[in-house]
Amino acid sequence: MAETTTHQRPLIGWDKPELDLSNAHWQSSSRGRGDVQIAFVEGFIAMRNSARPESPSLIFTPDEWGAFMSGAREGEFDLT
Repeated sequence: MAETTTHQRPLIGWDKPELDLSNAHWQSSSRGRGDVQIAFVEGFIAMRNSARPESPSLIFTPDEWGAFMSGAREGEFDLT
């Protein structure tokens, strides 16, 4: 039986490096719904779910992080 391989297409506009998060210093906040952790690594901000730290992390540039935090402060992500 022939092996089946799948190929993922690269994300368009993805300009972030593969970061080694194994030694990242994760900071946690238990305020709000759910608990996320962030780490500052090589000029980027990584964010992960503290309940599932093995799951993939979101990687933000400083500008993306600023826009995300601004939206959060303004209630953009609040449940209605």
